[in-house]
Amino acid sequence: MSSDDAPPASAEAILDALDPEQRQVASALLGPVCVLAGAGTGKTRAITHRIAYGVRTNTYDPSSVLAITFTTRAAGEMRSRLRTLGAHGVQARTFHSAALRQLTHFLPKLAGTAVPRLIEHKAPAIAQAAKRVGLEVDRAAVRDYAAEIEWAKVQMWTPEDYQAQATSAGRGEVCGSDPTAIARLMRAYELVLSESQSMDFEDVLLAACGLLGEYPQAAEEVRRRYRFFTVDEYQDVSPVQQHLLDLWLGEREELCVVGDPSQTIYSFTGATSRHLLEFATAHPTAPVIRLVRDYRSTPQVVGLANAVLRARPTRGEEPPAPALDLVAQRHPGPEVTYQTHADDGAEAAGIARLASALVASGVDPSGIAVLYRTNSQSEPFEYALAEAGLPYQVRGGARFFSRPEVRQVIALLKTEARTVGDSDMLDRAHSVLEVAGWSTVPPAGRGAVREKWESLDALERLIRGAISQGAESLAQIVAVISDRQAHEHAPEGAGITLASLHAAKGLEWDAVFLAGLADGLLPISLAVTPMEIAEERRLLYVGITRAREHLNLSFAAARTAGGSAGRKPSRFLAPFWGAATGAGGRAPVAAVPKAEELSTEQTQLVEALRAWRKEEASRLGRPAFTIVTDVTLRAIASRRPTTLRELAAIPGIGPVKMNRYGPALLMEVAQHAKRPGHHEGPKSAD
Repeated sequence: MSSDDAPPASAEAILDALDPEQRQVASALLGPVCVLAGAGTGKTRAITHRIAYGVRTNTYDPSSVLAITFTTRAAGEMRSRLRTLGAHGVQARTFHSAALRQLTHFLPKLAGTAVPRLIEHKAPAIAQAAKRVGLEVDRAAVRDYAAEIEWAKVQMWTPEDYQAQATSAGRGEVCGSDPTAIARLMRAYELVLSESQSMDFEDVLLAACGLLGEYPQAAEEVRRRYRFFTVDEYQDVSPVQQHLLDLWLGEREELCVVGDPSQTIYSFTGATSRHLLEFATAHPTAPVIRLVRDYRSTPQVVGLANAVLRARPTRGEEPPAPALDLVAQRHPGPEVTYQTHADDGAEAAGIARLASALVASGVDPSGIAVLYRTNSQSEPFEYALAEAGLPYQVRGGARFFSRPEVRQVIALLKTEARTVGDSDMLDRAHSVLEVAGWSTVPPAGRGAVREKWESLDALERLIRGAISQGAESLAQIVAVISDRQAHEHAPEGAGITLASLHAAKGLEWDAVFLAGLADGLLPISLAVTPMEIAEERRLLYVGITRAREHLNLSFAAARTAGGSAGRKPSRFLAPFWGAATGAGGRAPVAAVPKAEELSTEQTQLVEALRAWRKEEASRLGRPAFTIVTDVTLRAIASRRPTTLRELAAIPGIGPVKMNRYGPALLMEVAQHAKRPGHHEGPKSAD
């Protein structure tokens, strides 16, 4: 362990790393605690330091702490932070992971049965059930049936009480089927699962609740094991998750909850912020601590986020819950930009141009995201980014470790690890990846072809990461991957991220393009009730707060080239759009960084460096800008470094690029100086 990774020297040192409000969270170790944490305010930092402080002061036995969050990625990050803080042995899991672990432990012992097989997708079983009861089985209908069944299960409605409950909740018909028909479908679906000894994702929680309720000894064992609970993203808990949490707690109140009502965007899955908003009422002794210092975003981004939440509700929109007013902690950055495009294709091309300019200015492609309301909007952006030669990844779809190509490579690596020695680990791993279809150059195609390559390329980076962290054999690489697979800790992508606003929750980027912000797309036309429209506003807020520095908002006046230009900007943004564009004006195009003026000889050096870069990119099979960006090449030409130390002072030349390309770059500069006609001039004052 390096000195940078060493845990804090003392309990007080754990608190010293926090701001006053975070410190208040970390110091409140016992009893119920409610933390209202705005976007970018360091909530994960606060709660991990709270747990670590409790462990260091011997208030908590690490094995008695269970930290719950909603995604495997967030759980993995929490475990990593806790280890760094010296809190080894603390469990950080999702609700489903913890519930499945308990089912696996208790069912064979108490009920004498194995845990049913967990199905990856409901569609086949729902289609089979729909045929049995004479309902439509087309793809759209099956998707809607699945959503309704999921909703019913997280509400803990059985088929027997669904009809009355759905009618009372105003659920209405689903694909032309009334609540009575849906109740029949639910019974048939449960029979299909039973016949195949299977269960779905929601059943994991329901079965855990049933187990702990039916077997008091199981509930007591869980309560003896876990005494202190922390629940992150508490605004997203569903009724069944809250019920399971209550069963874990019993009569105790050792619970810290953390959330933000303004980021409640999963109501369609049964999530509700009611438990967070009413926590102080249910637990009168609980302190309510507010985190409002935003460390993520510039004042420009934070200002827009606050303004969107504070704006008067639009017609038919539910009044918002009290919102946290964020206070930006970063220095000012670029202004938020607004763009109106002629059509969807033009919008995608415009965003690709601006993304290219950002990359040329030194922004890493992985620090850029294009976010939109629905997954179906991704195609024009995929095409435009591919045309611009920019790497990208589409976020969403099947879970990473469930993808066929990923499972194939892991199986092949395990076989290879059993049959070969420890030499040439990376070469052997590359051979396995190439068998599965990986190459050093991304394919020109889009859709499934591109997604498969992205999966394999992410595995390749994961393998490299395992080696850099000390793996000395293929078997150790497989062990690292298997551990991540067990925790569903997927690797991050390397290119520009394309994602829906829902999929972007919990993530952040240096630059964010919020695209398709037309009324009817955001809020989406399907949102008709006051509650649904209010949730669309919160979805926009989540999108805005993903940006650290650069934020561009755009929409297209028409869907297709030459089509009717009838679209208007989102009603949530209309006041800001008008202020940005001026009366009757068009939205401004985001500014492209201005290039430094170079002399003729410096320009010639830039061209020589570009020629070197092109040759190097061709040799490695990588896009040229991933070697060294144009901005960095111009800076080299301006300063003309003669030593590695001088080269290291140039922005864009980090340790990795220095090791890989430093000597070659200096050689190019030196050779250019020796060419006939070159006249050494004074170096730039920079």
